[in-house]
Amino acid sequence: MTYRIAVRALCEFTAREGDLDHRFTPSPSAQEGIAGHTLIAERRRAEAGAEGYETEVALSGDYGLLRVSGRADGYDPRRQCLEEVKTHRGSLERMGDNQRALHWAQVRVYGALLCRERGLDSVTLALVYLDIATGRETRLTESATALQLETFFTRQCERFLAWAEQEAAHRQARDAALHSLRFPFADFRHGQRPLSEAVYKAVSTQRHLMIQAPTGIGKTLGTLFPMLVAMPRHALDRVFFLTMKTTGRRLALEAAEKLGHGEGEQGLPLRVLELIARDRACEHPGTACHGEACPLARGFYDRLPAARQAAVDRGGVLDQAALREVALAHDICPYYLGQELARWSDLVVGDVNHYFDMNAMLFALSQVNGWRVGVLVDEAHNLVERARGMYSATLEQQRVNALRRHAPSVIAKPLGRVARRWNEMLKEAANASGETAEPDDYQVLAALPQRLLMALQQAASTITDYLAEQPAGDVAGLTDFLFEALHVCRLAERFGGHSICDVTRHARGRAVLTLRNVVPADFLAPRLAATHAAVLFSATLGPAEYYRDLLGLPCEAPWLEVDSPFAAHQLEVRLAQGISTRFRDRERSIAPIVATLAEQYRCRPGNYLAFFSSFAYLDAVVSHFTEAHPDVPVWTQRRGMQEAARQAFIDGFVPGGCGIGFAVLGGAFAEGIDLPGDRLIGAFVATLGMPPFDAVNEQLRQRMQARFGRGYDYTYHLPGLTKVVQAAGRVIRSPDDRGVVVLIDDRFARTDVQVLLPRWWRDS
Repeated sequence: MTYRIAVRALCEFTAREGDLDHRFTPSPSAQEGIAGHTLIAERRRAEAGAEGYETEVALSGDYGLLRVSGRADGYDPRRQCLEEVKTHRGSLERMGDNQRALHWAQVRVYGALLCRERGLDSVTLALVYLDIATGRETRLTESATALQLETFFTRQCERFLAWAEQEAAHRQARDAALHSLRFPFADFRHGQRPLSEAVYKAVSTQRHLMIQAPTGIGKTLGTLFPMLVAMPRHALDRVFFLTMKTTGRRLALEAAEKLGHGEGEQGLPLRVLELIARDRACEHPGTACHGEACPLARGFYDRLPAARQAAVDRGGVLDQAALREVALAHDICPYYLGQELARWSDLVVGDVNHYFDMNAMLFALSQVNGWRVGVLVDEAHNLVERARGMYSATLEQQRVNALRRHAPSVIAKPLGRVARRWNEMLKEAANASGETAEPDDYQVLAALPQRLLMALQQAASTITDYLAEQPAGDVAGLTDFLFEALHVCRLAERFGGHSICDVTRHARGRAVLTLRNVVPADFLAPRLAATHAAVLFSATLGPAEYYRDLLGLPCEAPWLEVDSPFAAHQLEVRLAQGISTRFRDRERSIAPIVATLAEQYRCRPGNYLAFFSSFAYLDAVVSHFTEAHPDVPVWTQRRGMQEAARQAFIDGFVPGGCGIGFAVLGGAFAEGIDLPGDRLIGAFVATLGMPPFDAVNEQLRQRMQARFGRGYDYTYHLPGLTKVVQAAGRVIRSPDDRGVVVLIDDRFARTDVQVLLPRWWRDS
């Protein structure tokens, strides 16, 4: 069996040693990197003339069972010079020796492969560092014979060979076990079999698939099982199970545990890894990620091989607790051990950001290593808003001014330039609108404020250099601002019809500039296209065209609705007559809503959830309800509840209990919580869930209308009713549950609303 590895991955495995060092030295964006490589290629072609200069030189070679391959950046056959190009910002002096050694290792391996392929006796190797801001090259060269390079290549391969043999054996054992994988229960739940069959067919035909399947049928296991069964049959290298919340990760890990049982004493030979955010994994909060500050970063790469081996020897599910145990046993950082193990795990369970974000690690690893990946996205209805957030960025005028006042002089000067460009932009925007600017004025700019963005980029470069040379000099959140500034600049590079640029004036000196993504499809489509197959599933994933349009799925991507295992007699759906929850009617709606809640509670005492469109609306109803019915237990969602407070709210729903929990639609308690049996017997939904008709959403509506011809539906109607159905879905969680949903708004009786409610409700 041949084991394939990229040159970069080989060198990262064999050529790193010493400390982990993550003092922030931001690399140029992908677009800047491409532009930098193009610039070098143009310069070299101009120098080489008719004899030509080769770019993106594909090279590969074997050593034992290893097949090593990659693309060298450039080769000048006239000078027999092979180049590796690296773009950077600021002084190269801040680059660590480890990083430089890694770069030399890459170019030497490429040199060995080139000499083999072209029969060269020797070659000149060059590391070319291009400052992306100035265009200045720093060129480091060495001459090497083919024998020297072959010796180096052999040494790297031999360092990796034992691991490669282990990985090849693991892959063989994994695929053999998955070929005979059996469903962990005697039978599928109602709807689970067609769900699983559809997922398997999607992988087999290399297509994307959307599935709308009700809560309670076991979507997690029903999608993961067929994806793993298809893994060896379609040569998938990795499976990524992506979730929106911690609860989704937990369910995926539990499903993997179930599938791992019954495969002999050792269990299923499948490596499962949970990825979590760095701030949740950090053992020394507030400490910089380098060996001079953090003991778990000191000598990280020296201890990594033993920790990595211990982790894979342990096998099974490496969740947060297990990963931490292995890492601390070897005195290394749990978070960065997880980042390393993502390269060697078969099933990775993480947040959607780990694949879809601009700097997503799982996507980058897939591209670099040429993996064939299957992707499962749970609660996929949330991906629209999550992706909009990933591809949006804000810049606050007040933040710039505050930093400027406290920053060292070397930084204050470029920040002052940013502040001046801010004021110029605001004046130009006011002149363009022809109106006097007032607080909370909202305005969409006709074009990007290029002078402001250029000043921001220059300030970011200065801050980068400053922090690199004085890593302890993080003044008043300078690092956080730097991340924000770079995010704005990088999104500006990719600005287009998928986004809008707007400014809101909250008060003098407190304007906010936003690059606001409205159509995430343009960013998500390439990520989805890079998968072998992607399956997006949720209890609310319709209508199909809405998600195809906004998530960037092909128009031919199939959509499947799985029949509900629940019957209409399990859920009584009532429409409260004659009540409007429109904003203009809120005040006079309070009394009839209170009466509706009390009537249902008196008729059938038990635990209920009541959902409202805002905290203000919720508080007004709670105030009137507790005054009129002080004997009914009430607990209320509050703004910014921490995890302990959220858990206390959920714990209020005890079996056999009585009371009403008041919550906001679309919030923490409207989806993703499980209150089976009589822990919850009913829900009130006093809103259609539509976003507010404000200036931002009106801009969104206009863009949706212009691009898809369905502005109102895509902005207000469909997102709102998705929240309603999700909230109502808390009531019936199993075939044994019985309950009631009371829909409070006269618009719920309209035909265009009724058709978007679950089919199994309609006979209620």
